[in-house]
Amino acid sequence: MERLDAFMARANAAYYAAHDPFRDFTTSPEISQVFGEILGLWAAVVWEHIGRPDPVVLVEAGPGRGTLMADALRAIGQVAPAFASALRVHLIETSARLRAAQAERLPGAIWHEGLETLPLGPFVLLANEFLDALPIRQFVKRGDGWTERFVHEGQFVEMAVECCRGLGDREDGAGSVVELNEPALAIARAVGARLANQPGAALFLDYGPEHSAAGDSLQALRDGRPANPLDAPGTADLTAHVDFEAFANAARDAGAATHGPIPQGIFLARLGLFQRTDRLARMRPVGQAAGLIDAARRLAEPDRMGRLFKAIAFGGPGCPLPPGFE
Repeated sequence: MERLDAFMARANAAYYAAHDPFRDFTTSPEISQVFGEILGLWAAVVWEHIGRPDPVVLVEAGPGRGTLMADALRAIGQVAPAFASALRVHLIETSARLRAAQAERLPGAIWHEGLETLPLGPFVLLANEFLDALPIRQFVKRGDGWTERFVHEGQFVEMAVECCRGLGDREDGAGSVVELNEPALAIARAVGARLANQPGAALFLDYGPEHSAAGDSLQALRDGRPANPLDAPGTADLTAHVDFEAFANAARDAGAATHGPIPQGIFLARLGLFQRTDRLARMRPVGQAAGLIDAARRLAEPDRMGRLFKAIAFGGPGCPLPPGFE
């Protein structure tokens, strides 16, 4: 029997070691090149805000195939050559399979297992759909107390718990499920503490509610279709919604300033998603142009990815407001 977070961590490690995840799902950088381009230019503006340090570490957490960073670097090279010269690319990735794919597109990158080994000094961190794959714990309200979910032979088993952070103050109804993502909160605290003492910024894009709320959001994709998260561990991608309110609170408690969360569609539109897409579309055949425009709409429209997905940024105390959060 395993606690849910241990089960989820083991299942996802096995999945990413043996599968190409992009056969099961498509992330924003794979939908449109403009996504990575405008995030690269976001990083360039933030670099200006923190005093144009040289060198500066440009980090991506969970870089997938390297598509986002490759698109970002191309745009940076064209528009912000001084930033291109100053930056050093570092990637946080634990999958050997994905590291190999990233190395083909980003041959000069340096890889890390986690934040702890990143070099000290000024940095800009980008993370798209990174937090949702981190392992969660789940607690269930039963009577006057709470139980925690464990996994045994493909089924949930609930074990009584005496206390867990914040549960005693909640007034959820019987049967309510409350999720706790301890690795995400640890990342928020670590990044927040670093930003309280060193120049930099961090941008996270992921899906979940703006405010903390009860609910079971654990989900799985196998062969591109929804699946039972507890079946055949290691054969499906397991994810859960991000609790943006708790994530922001953890960063602020560590000393960082936080901006957002705001809907991804609003954030990308403010960065010029549609203007850049229109310029690209004018140079393409009709069919390709229509595909580019539909991709931008998929990223930004409220009934697609534009509302469920959120953007949140961390910065140092007193730093200027980052682009997109006006």
